[in-house]
Order: sequence, then C-alpha cells, then structure tokens
Amino acid sequence: MKLNLTRSELLVLLNVIFATSLVIANVLAGKLVAFGEFIVIPAAVITYAFTFLITDVIHEKYGHETAKRTIIFGFIAQIFASTMIVLGGFLPVAPFAAESQAAYETLLGQNYRFAFASMAAYLGSQFFDVYVFKKLKEKTRSEKKWLRNNVSTASSQFVDTTIFITIAFAGTVPNLWIMIVSQYAVKLIIALIDTPIFYLLTRRSSEEEESRQAS
Repeated sequence: MKLNLTRSELLVLLNVIFATSLVIANVLAGKLVAFGEFIVIPAAVITYAFTFLITDVIHEKYGHETAKRTIIFGFIAQIFASTMIVLGGFLPVAPFAAESQAAYETLLGQNYRFAFASMAAYLGSQFFDVYVFKKLKEKTRSEKKWLRNNVSTASSQFVDTTIFITIAFAGTVPNLWIMIVSQYAVKLIIALIDTPIFYLLTRRSSEEEESRQAS
C-alpha cells in the first residue's frame, strides 16, 4: 500500500513523530546503554536525536516559524506527558500488584533535577538548532542542504548535551567533560547518519514542483 501524503498531511505526521519521540525519550531514559568501557548513555539518546532531524526537515520544507511552532508543541507534549506520569504514580495501586508501583517509579519516576535539566536542554538546543539552520539557509544554496542539516544538528546537540549534563550532574560527578564528550560523540555519529533521511524527506513533491514552475 503506497502512502501518498499531501504537503499538509506530511507536516501533521512529522509533528506527531516529533512529539512521540520526545515522550518516548523520557521513558527510555531509564535504561543505560554501554558502548565499550567508557561510553555509557541513556537509550533515550537514539530516539531524541530524531527530533533534530525532524525540526530540520520541517524548517527546510515549511519555514522557520513552523519549525519553532513544532518545538513549542513538543514542549507542551512533554509537560502533558510528565503531568500524566506523576498523576499515575499517585493513583492507588492494586493490592495484588504492589510490586508494580516500584517498577513504575523506577522506569517513569523522574528526579526533579533531571526533569529540569531535560526541559532546559530541550528548549535551549532546539531553538539554537532552528536559529543556526535559518542563518545557514540564508547564506547557502539549495544544493547545500547537507551543510545546514549537519552543522545545525551537530552544534545544537553539543548545546543539548552540555546543558543537560551540567545541570543534572554538576557537583556530583568529578569530570563533567568526560560525560559531555562521550555522549556528544554518539549523538554526532547519529547526526551524520541521518543525512540521507533528511534528503529523502525534503525532496520536492510533484505538488511543490508544479507550484514552483507556475511561479
């Protein structure tokens, strides 16, 4: 079955995936993944990396203001999901499933410091991403989509990692830069890998080509 989406339908789908990625990232943050002996990152890193790809795609196809709205919508989705998780934790647990409350709190219960760090990193890095993307788009030709995609994502991922780890672990970890560099290295690899996906999602549809030729 071939899925033919109009331009507006694609935007809705991208926003849905963006918000879903954010919410799922909060759930996956409870699992730590080890690559070798020194690199330990939350599983959420992989899912969260897709959000930068999606804002770049939306920025390229729909413009700067639409990308900013997506970030705001995503923030609202995060607040809503976090509120529902907290409320769910307060609901009385069934007597025969008391052990599920501990599992719930382990997986979904967030340290308030971590939650604040996550929100601050999200807003700072996402708005930085669309700012850098906008500046690069103004200065580069349409053929250099890879440049604005990679530079904006790589730089904003560094902002995201630095803000989150600094707020979440300052005063508790002796060398923050080791954590920052190791997590950023993984995020940078993911950012480079997503370039073909960015080109696939930003290619002009027949509807857009006809509109461009008509103008």
